[in-house]
Amino acid sequence: MLKMGQAARLASVSIRRADTSQKNAALTAIGDQILGQRQQLMLENERDLEAGRASGLSDAMLDRLAFSDAGFDTMVDGLAQVVQLQDPVGEVSDLAYRPNGLQVGKMRTPIGVIGIIYESRPNVTIDAASLCLKSGNATILRGGSEAIYSNRALSECITNALLGSGLHESVVQLVQHTDRDAVGELVKLDKYVDVIVPRGGKGLIERIGREATIPVIKHLDGICHVFVDDDADLEKAVKIAINAKTQRYAVCNSMETLLVAAPIASDLLPGLATQYQGFGVELRGCDETRKILDASHKVEVATDEDWGTEYLGPVLSVKIVDGIDSAIEHINEYGSNHTDTIVTESYAKGRRFIQEVDSSSVMINASTRFADGFEYGLGAEIGISTDKLHARGPVGLEGLTSQKYVVFGDGQIRQ
Repeated sequence: MLKMGQAARLASVSIRRADTSQKNAALTAIGDQILGQRQQLMLENERDLEAGRASGLSDAMLDRLAFSDAGFDTMVDGLAQVVQLQDPVGEVSDLAYRPNGLQVGKMRTPIGVIGIIYESRPNVTIDAASLCLKSGNATILRGGSEAIYSNRALSECITNALLGSGLHESVVQLVQHTDRDAVGELVKLDKYVDVIVPRGGKGLIERIGREATIPVIKHLDGICHVFVDDDADLEKAVKIAINAKTQRYAVCNSMETLLVAAPIASDLLPGLATQYQGFGVELRGCDETRKILDASHKVEVATDEDWGTEYLGPVLSVKIVDGIDSAIEHINEYGSNHTDTIVTESYAKGRRFIQEVDSSSVMINASTRFADGFEYGLGAEIGISTDKLHARGPVGLEGLTSQKYVVFGDGQIRQ
């Protein structure tokens, strides 16, 4: 791990010098390599799947692990999309003259070396490598042991493409061994690695948060809320509440708690609950919710633990609140600073909500499922950060850069 850190630091100097055309050529070459090695990559992925079945991986985990023809096309399309994204490196902003004639501004610059630790999906190897490369960073990738054969094959494609493009082969490195000690070593390489980005389960991210001596861009939970205000358009509210929960369950921007203003609860909840039943969603509600729905719908009792649980499945907590004050108080107490939405036709309440709810994405009249780098126009993303420093929300190319002050003078000296 020490040798990998040293190699990455050297490579970060070389990739910092690369221009946009050279980086884009390398990304295109990676796509060509993947297409050219399609059959071999499928064989290596099948080795991972066989090992996963033998070790008892769940169907959901096997689904995330599996390559498909569509998955290959998506990976290559993703690389092409990153090629099309504007290169943030070298962008100068806020340039202004000082009274002494100096021009002072800020320039976007690569962070340096980024360590990325992730589980399951082997396509993350390509997503992470492409974003780090385009933003001018070197990266060390440590994928999960369940995808080691797929990741090694993808890493070989990346290395061949880098060499063919004239870039340092250590711009992207994959940790080749699968023992957990590698993670512990990587998160302590503070002399060579500038930031760690974990993508995976809560246990992995909590461990990295405890052990890392390097800054970490992370989120632990996606406890997302939709609050339906008493000034909401109920037709909009139903569409948003259904989509936010059922469009996809096992994702961090899926709604986990529905908050409903008391004055409209009796009008909204019966029809909404019927639709949730049609999707097979289990409802867990407060006493007021159960009074409204129990005659016609089965609603389990929501405990205090439910309000702080990320289900990642077809389970939804429902709470009736007095109004916007109670909703904001509940979100700020139980939420995870990820994504929260208000459904309202009141401009004033919408403004209050986005000002007072302290989450990385706050929305008015839109599904929480839009909290995504692609949907925000960032292209691919490395993950969603609920931290408050540096990057917050979906982390795309700009989130993988920093800024430095640049000063343009013409012989000025300080008096």
